[in-house]
Amino acid sequence: MAILVHLINNWQMNPDRKRTLLAASLLSAWIFTVTAAHADEQQAKDVTAAKPGTVFRDCPDCPEMVVVPAGSFNMGSPESEKVWATKHGASPESVSDEAPQHRVRLRSFAIGKYDVTRGEYAAFVRKTGYPAGDGCFESSMPKANKRPDARWQNPGFNQTDRDPVVCISWPDARAYVAWLNNKIGGQVLTSGDGPYRLPSEAEWEYAARSGTTTPFWWGNDDRTAADHAWFKNNSDGHPHPVGSKPANAFGVYDMVGNVWQWTDDCYADSYAKAPTDGSAAESPNGCMRVDRGSCWLYPSWLLRSATRERNPADFRDVVMGFRVAKTLP
Repeated sequence: MAILVHLINNWQMNPDRKRTLLAASLLSAWIFTVTAAHADEQQAKDVTAAKPGTVFRDCPDCPEMVVVPAGSFNMGSPESEKVWATKHGASPESVSDEAPQHRVRLRSFAIGKYDVTRGEYAAFVRKTGYPAGDGCFESSMPKANKRPDARWQNPGFNQTDRDPVVCISWPDARAYVAWLNNKIGGQVLTSGDGPYRLPSEAEWEYAARSGTTTPFWWGNDDRTAADHAWFKNNSDGHPHPVGSKPANAFGVYDMVGNVWQWTDDCYADSYAKAPTDGSAAESPNGCMRVDRGSCWLYPSWLLRSATRERNPADFRDVVMGFRVAKTLP
């Protein structure tokens, strides 16, 4: 800065003012660039060092993110919980893939404070021209009928921009993630996809449990489910605006209920070979993808943190949405 002041004084006294003014302009531009770079670097450090529960947003179109603490937990459900679930409507086969319980250790990461909303997804489509496909299933238990004309813009019920986007396939969700990475500079990490991504199944369950070991993040009893989540008994046949039920202990909303959420994992019917470091399970031969959290259409026993579901990657349904995760530096 002292050099810049010297150049300005020199310009006032020097007859060769054009040359001096050019030097001052170049120096000023350099100072601005260095200052901006330092600010970006400092912001990254601030997020990295942020306390768990810190909320941040990387850009105006980016979703709000919550910093999740590092830690470990028992992933899956104990035998007693599976017995409880079968007494309340689950088949033994539907809960058998929640075993064996295993210890998973995770580093700190960030996860979407909310499910991605219709308004956020609309901004992505508007700015990229992404051709999200037509055709979306209208789920009902035990059947699901596909409507060729249904899509995220027209799922068959009215939505606001604060409702979770639905009728989203796994590739549709991944395309949104790629757009976020491009918006913040396309930083490539060891995952190969950039800092934004879908959460791994382990990250999802860890964030959903938010430090609890009970079947539901609010406790052992599903009789109070209506106070905490949107499901079959209280949804009136459609999803609801994100954040309209209380957050869990990590400050994350709608981890269960409202819409099923895609994860990055390939499905396996057992945790016997599951990663223990929080990473996503992959398969070299393609796979069904895991979705978590249950939804507005299904009964309360499916709101358990350990509940798993799987679908083909190209599956779109009025109960299917997603939220994003981010690897912290």
